[in-house]
Amino acid sequence: MKAHQLALAAAALGLIATSVAWAQKSTTEAIDEYREMLQDGNPAELYEMKGEELWKKARGSKNASLEKCDLGLGAGVVKGAFVQLPRYFADTNEVQDLESRLVTCMSTLQGIDPKEVVNGKWGKGERANVTALATWVAAQSKDMKFDLPQSAPQERIAYEMGKRAFFQRGGSHDFSCATCHGEDGKRIRLQDLPNLTKNPGDGVGFAAWPAYRVSNGQMWTMQHRLNDCYRQQRFPEPGYASPITIALGVYMGVNAKGAKSAVPAIKR
Repeated sequence: MKAHQLALAAAALGLIATSVAWAQKSTTEAIDEYREMLQDGNPAELYEMKGEELWKKARGSKNASLEKCDLGLGAGVVKGAFVQLPRYFADTNEVQDLESRLVTCMSTLQGIDPKEVVNGKWGKGERANVTALATWVAAQSKDMKFDLPQSAPQERIAYEMGKRAFFQRGGSHDFSCATCHGEDGKRIRLQDLPNLTKNPGDGVGFAAWPAYRVSNGQMWTMQHRLNDCYRQQRFPEPGYASPITIALGVYMGVNAKGAKSAVPAIKR
């Protein structure tokens, strides 16, 4: 091939590469713009309203509200609690995330049987109430930075458990959480996949849930999101608020230190 032909071929390849990069950037920007437009009328606000009502409403066999619930910062303190969860609680001697802690408060303060949540279905009954409560509680810490505690030995053990679970491969497809979220620059269905082994940035990954899912018209907490991740990996469905899902929350939450919470976010 002559010199001028080589030059033309190189220029053509450069043009193709530039076009591909431009197209990818444009797709990503278009998705971001789409989300921004939806955020103006995010239906999550309705769940927030319901959650606040449930927090203050006397319910259960004890006819009590949740206004004395300790989410880690003292009885009734909501602001700032979400960005420090999951964490260790001495009264249960367990590391708990927001959802499991709310179930504990519903049981001890209101007399609501935890089985109504744990054995329930997504979007129905008391499990739906926990979703609304979690949305409202989390929203009170919006734009605050994640800083999960790791002072208790139970918290450090949970982090290591979560790390192992994150990289554990299995299921019919031999997938793990890290298959999609263990490296920079991965995408699926025109979406960027955040690297959750480190701080992926404000409002990304762990910092974006609970979130409203436009595709199915549902509000999802982190428990629901992790459940669906296991489904996509072809793993058996984990139990609601099981130790492994909470440990994964600790791992991702600690890795997200410094990121600002965007909850309630909106997703495709």
